[in-house]
Amino acid sequence: MEFTERIAPLRLVVTGGGTGGHTYPALTAVRALQARLAARGRAVDVLWIGTAAGLEARVAPAEGIRFEPVATGKVRRSSNPLKLLSPANVRDMCRVPLGAWQARALISGFRPDVVLATGGYVAVPVGLAARSCRVPLVVHEQTVRLGLANKVLARAATRIAVSSESTLPLLPGSARRTAAVTGNPVRPTVLAGRADKAVTALDLYGFDRSLPTVYVTGGAQGSVQINTLVAAVLPELLQQANVVHQCGPANEAALRERTRALPPHLAGRYLLTGYLGAELPDVLALADVVVSRSGAGTLAELTALGKAAVFVPLASSAGNEQAHNATHLQQSGAATALLGDVTPADLHTALTPLLTEPARRTAMAARSREHGRPDAAEHLVDVLLSAAGQPN
Repeated sequence: MEFTERIAPLRLVVTGGGTGGHTYPALTAVRALQARLAARGRAVDVLWIGTAAGLEARVAPAEGIRFEPVATGKVRRSSNPLKLLSPANVRDMCRVPLGAWQARALISGFRPDVVLATGGYVAVPVGLAARSCRVPLVVHEQTVRLGLANKVLARAATRIAVSSESTLPLLPGSARRTAAVTGNPVRPTVLAGRADKAVTALDLYGFDRSLPTVYVTGGAQGSVQINTLVAAVLPELLQQANVVHQCGPANEAALRERTRALPPHLAGRYLLTGYLGAELPDVLALADVVVSRSGAGTLAELTALGKAAVFVPLASSAGNEQAHNATHLQQSGAATALLGDVTPADLHTALTPLLTEPARRTAMAARSREHGRPDAAEHLVDVLLSAAGQPN
């Protein structure tokens, strides 16, 4: 009788979430790891430790990944040190030891080969628990600057993976020596879009294909600021371009009423939609210029695709990270960043040369592509396997 040796699964704990910026890079890395080891006939057992109220609590189970919640606390930032000692902050900080105890129990029971932390407040107790259990810890930073959770975990990490070389000088010396520039994982579906499919799926036959196409988005929920800016310059913008405007479901009715008076020849170049689902990769493939916020995930996608972009950063983002992200690309000519109190005239001034001068648009797209790392997930898998003492 012949016996086939069974290869034990690699055991991975993932932590991080709260928002899509922390959740989706982790999920993309998990899928890349599973695909690589499946090609070798090996499985991956995954446990995702997060917060019950975070996005990861919905995403992980929907993706067939075991999920366990732990307690965590949010630090409400303030330039006033006294406000850091607010009752809410003190109460939440007291929850961190409880979360670390819960995480330690989960890690001890699951016995992972490696832990991946992608940021968010839940990463702190789980990362500290991994360190106390002597399990290799890989920390991944999506933004140009270190997030607060990853600042805490940088010294505890076995390896730290960053999305940009400009982040390396911000790391502690000990972490810098073992750091790797992987980029920020981008979902493969985003990179596989086709412009012709967008035209068919969204009935864009009224678009003038001799003109460039602008994709406007404020994220899944939309942005009132971006919507207001675009609506104010829309008649002039449609003289120069076609526009796909994803405005957020709650904003669609008001914008549709506001744009009802567009002349027919301009209205045919404008698609207003509350939400884009499966069509998003195809719309990105169609777009020549993108107007959007500048979260880490957005930057990763647009640079991987090599898109010219005008960014309107979210002013209230943690640590003003969106402004730093946008400025980082603007400094190399890979995007335009509109900071501070942005007016419709500012947006029009930023867009006009990109729409009327193809050479300028092409040059910005090329510089954007230089920052892109479409293979970021594979590089992060390399780091994970190395930390776990496994062959790449």
